[in-house]
Amino acid sequence: MNSSWILSVTTFIYGLAALLYLAAWVFHREGLNRPATWVVGLGVAGNTAGFALRWVESYRMGIGRIPLSNLYESLVFFSLMIAVIYLVVEHKYRQPTIGAFALPLATLSLAYASLAPNVSDRIQPLLPALKSNWLTVHVITCFIGYAAFAIAFGLGAMYLLKRDDNGTGTAALLSAIPPRRVLDELGHQMVLFGFLFLSAGILSGAVWANSAWGRYWGWDPKETWSLITWFVYATLLHARLMRGWRGKRIAVFSMVGFAAVMVTYFGVNYLPGLHSYGAG
Repeated sequence: MNSSWILSVTTFIYGLAALLYLAAWVFHREGLNRPATWVVGLGVAGNTAGFALRWVESYRMGIGRIPLSNLYESLVFFSLMIAVIYLVVEHKYRQPTIGAFALPLATLSLAYASLAPNVSDRIQPLLPALKSNWLTVHVITCFIGYAAFAIAFGLGAMYLLKRDDNGTGTAALLSAIPPRRVLDELGHQMVLFGFLFLSAGILSGAVWANSAWGRYWGWDPKETWSLITWFVYATLLHARLMRGWRGKRIAVFSMVGFAAVMVTYFGVNYLPGLHSYGAG
């Protein structure tokens, strides 16, 4: 048994949780929500165990680094953060229907890591310039932000599906979705939370770049798109706090923002640059 095997199994655990949440929502079987939550907890345990074991494996190989340096490892951590943030949200707001939109994202992230032929799970040593504690700070803060934006994306999709403000939509399927005011406020909190962590990630990345290469900013493709993503969410928050935007416009904006996150995360990896790991 190795970390890759554990993480592959965890993919199916997250998938089962997603199916349970979807079944509870579609077939109005609220009794499935509690087992789904326990399954998510099991998935988080497996995801954490796989992440930790991979760290141990790197030390056994004489490499000794935190597993956050390539596409496979970032996907593993991304899925873990989505699941953890979702559990916190469900515990606080008691709205398990959100799991039907959040858990598929965690499942897809880990499934892509485990099954995509272009994603390698090999443990490789870091380049000398990348051996820094700033790597840990930079990647962790960025991906906590990305995970919060993923939850906000799901909430935005739910808001657009919801038909009215009082939770009594004419379609039974839509009536199970939380009221729009709840989705709007929670989506705002997720965006704000993600924005703070993305900002910390960009700042820590600049400090790391200066210590590694002697410059804070080099307009690397990922640096550029990270800045674009930051401005998208900064504009969203400005529109809400200063212009009073609410509802549908904010929901759509949060979904556009997550599209920018996906370009930052995946799209620019295949362009030449210091952050490229499209083949790893």
